[in-house]
Amino acid sequence: MYRLARSGGSRELLHWVSGRAAGWAGLLDGDGTVLHGVNRGAEGTGAEAAALAGAYAKDISGLDARAFSFDHERHTALLFPLDGPPDAAAPILAVVAPSPLPDGLAHLLSDAAMPLALCWTAEAVERKRRRVDLAESRSREAVLHLLMTGQLSIAHQVAGALRPPLPDPVRLYVVECASGRRDEVARICTELSGGRSWIVRCPVYARHLILIVPADADPAEQRLGLRVAEVVPEAVVGVSADLPLPDTATGYRQAFHALAVARALPERHARFGSAPDPAVASGAAGARWADRLLNPLLTYLPRRGQDPGSQELSATLASWLAFSSHATQHLKIHRNTLAARLRLIGELLGLDLNQVGDQAVLDLALRIRATPALPRDPRWDERPAEGPPTLDELLRAPAVREWATRQLRPLTGPEAPRNTVDPLGTLRVWLDHGAQLAPAAEALGISVPGMRKRLTRLESVLGRSLLQAPSARYDLWLAFRSLDAEDTAPLP
Repeated sequence: MYRLARSGGSRELLHWVSGRAAGWAGLLDGDGTVLHGVNRGAEGTGAEAAALAGAYAKDISGLDARAFSFDHERHTALLFPLDGPPDAAAPILAVVAPSPLPDGLAHLLSDAAMPLALCWTAEAVERKRRRVDLAESRSREAVLHLLMTGQLSIAHQVAGALRPPLPDPVRLYVVECASGRRDEVARICTELSGGRSWIVRCPVYARHLILIVPADADPAEQRLGLRVAEVVPEAVVGVSADLPLPDTATGYRQAFHALAVARALPERHARFGSAPDPAVASGAAGARWADRLLNPLLTYLPRRGQDPGSQELSATLASWLAFSSHATQHLKIHRNTLAARLRLIGELLGLDLNQVGDQAVLDLALRIRATPALPRDPRWDERPAEGPPTLDELLRAPAVREWATRQLRPLTGPEAPRNTVDPLGTLRVWLDHGAQLAPAAEALGISVPGMRKRLTRLESVLGRSLLQAPSARYDLWLAFRSLDAEDTAPLP
């Protein structure tokens, strides 16, 4: 009996008791609700026995006794109120078996009451712990969502009740591990970082942990990613550059792209390479372009109070651009709700959200608006009367051209891959076919697995994720568009 209590808990004990009684055994609360029930009797399914035990459990609620026995036609019900902690109502052990009862059954149930009470108390404590852990995990997830949508003041308010405090500046890590080990790896990360990491279980990818770590850590803590990869054999770690806290969304993208590179490295660890951001390269002129493009969305007023407003629609768009269909998990909404919001956004902006080009334009606009401060470009800023530039004018700016060249240089320079046929052409075809594997493979005359292998090799060369969202496809589309733009209308 005690061996079952240690190894299987209350369920295994009830299964054993039910077998000894050749009937139904269960735990009920004071109003007769069955908490656990097992039927090993030869008659029926146990539903009638459970209903009978529930009715008797209600009858004994006001009686002061340690055991009760009730006869009903050809069955006998034995009920034993269990002991429990003073701050919680203990359940009732109930057994319904055919009459006459096996010899010694009443004494057996009396002996089983104590280990069952201990099991139930331990399981109740574990359930409370799990609820607390879930509440904390959801709170941390909410703080991460607020940081990634730029709502810093609210994020600090929510994070105030948790530990550690949000650091600034930060370095983001994405740790990939077996989904069943995520809680264990989270504890390891906490220990290795000395409790200074803000650890979030990724709401989108079940195998990912997101770590927000102080960027001013000492040299030992700066090796956190390598130490995690060493301690957890199957873990893969991507690390961002050091960034201010308002740039958490950028840091997550960088760490995610570094993760794609780390999968192909023996040390299973990679840090994001230095690369300018198109939002910064576009300057203040880009901010005016983004404001004009997004104005119908930013000024949208819903017809009904319960409909999503401009802020909620903007957050939905940002999540969908980052996570594609996984945005339903990120935002905790139904896929039909996501589809309806995207249709509305497309109508407001006059764009086709099924096209990679329109997705890339919107992604650039949202990133520009999320950039805290943008450098001024006198060629545009001194002549505001002419209005914001068009997309092609923006992409022809020297800073953006330089950014685009650096994006594609790994595919054209001396370090270009030798094991991939026409890497630039492969990327162009893939982007021209909606970043979809099957249509791109058909256009190139290769198999879908062959196309996947090509893109996987290019991920390592570019240092960016292509096949999983957040993907670098938007930056690559903009880079091609920038370099392809004809410079027939020079900037004033």
